[in-house]
Amino acid sequence: MVDVILGLQWGDEGKGKIVDFFAPEYDIIARFQGGPNAGHTLYVKDKKIVLHQIPSGIFHDKTVNLIGNGVVLDAVTLKKECETVASFGVDYTKNLYISRRANLILPTHRALDKASESLKGNDKIGSTLKGIGPAYMDKTGRNALRVGDLLDKNFTSQYIKLRLKHQKLLDSMHFQEDISAWEDEFFEGIEFMRKFKIVNGEYFINDKISQGKKVLAEGAQGSMLDVDFGTFPFVTSSSTISAGVCTGLGVAPQKIKEVVGVTKAYCTRVGGGPFPTELNDETGEKLRKIGNEFGATTGRPRRCGWIDLVALKFACMINGVTQLVMTKADVLDAFDELKVCSAYKIDGTEQQEVPYQMTKVIIDPVYVSAEGWNTDTSKLTDYASLPVRMKNYVTHINNHLGVDIRYISNGPGREQIIPAL
Repeated sequence: MVDVILGLQWGDEGKGKIVDFFAPEYDIIARFQGGPNAGHTLYVKDKKIVLHQIPSGIFHDKTVNLIGNGVVLDAVTLKKECETVASFGVDYTKNLYISRRANLILPTHRALDKASESLKGNDKIGSTLKGIGPAYMDKTGRNALRVGDLLDKNFTSQYIKLRLKHQKLLDSMHFQEDISAWEDEFFEGIEFMRKFKIVNGEYFINDKISQGKKVLAEGAQGSMLDVDFGTFPFVTSSSTISAGVCTGLGVAPQKIKEVVGVTKAYCTRVGGGPFPTELNDETGEKLRKIGNEFGATTGRPRRCGWIDLVALKFACMINGVTQLVMTKADVLDAFDELKVCSAYKIDGTEQQEVPYQMTKVIIDPVYVSAEGWNTDTSKLTDYASLPVRMKNYVTHINNHLGVDIRYISNGPGREQIIPAL
């Protein structure tokens, strides 16, 4: 049996904390897509840690963690992450496994990412410049090096061959970048990776499922950044929705049971692209300040706005969400009035559908006002004690989406999660 936890907005929904919260109930936590452009923030022993590639179950001693084949893996980032995890007294070699079929991010991928973004001028998509896009392009172009290739004695010659191909592309783009330091780090990371348990991920995880083990699949980024269903072309390069679990881990659709969607009580986005409910005013700045809305991977200030139920309902539909977790509900404690986007107005007509391409239409969000609760909820521990107006806000969202919020996160700590059952 496989349950899934994924984000329903543009990422940064707080999935890492939620996975960490649920992890003790599972035998295996598995990342199924994305790369080091994702940042899952956890608080361990009251210290903040951001995981970029390692599954968020790594701090649970009895939990097995698998980096699946759908991930593009940066050996340099992985090494640094492991060193950070080790500083908390965790033996990452004990319970971290990597799929042979996961693709590697090369130094030249980073250069290609930078070159491509620089050529876009004012049409930049807001890439983190980690090499994720070019790595996925090599995967679909059947040029990639994979983790399993590390075990091949000809790995270095395979790398050189692909490097030369990338250099021709860089030359054609008239882009110069000294990657020698990157390459030194890369090969240090490659040697480091050889100590890991490298497995046939699809057999590994299906064998565990056949033994009755419980698997939690952990997504990166958010559903509105999905390469097919997101706000194209301002999207990531992988399938961030529940269907990506099947291709990203090698499990059949009927193995998936619960799909837990994570949403903030409001909405944020990092980088370029459409954001219908964005607030470029004092309210948006207030959300950013109270919510400490700065990218976990890049440090960039996040764009902030009211919750968008049109996009959220779309994400619930394409993912088959069975239950919701609302994060950062406490950020709204300081607001007298809240707004909820219940429809889009396009060319004077209200609609409930996400347009095929948001960049080609002007969307005016249709808002419904809600009363704020203006009460500190961060220390509350049960649903009954929550302010009535907060419960009304939750009920309105449940009714609109047709899916219930089962948990409410009211702070960054592990203990700050309230069952809303």
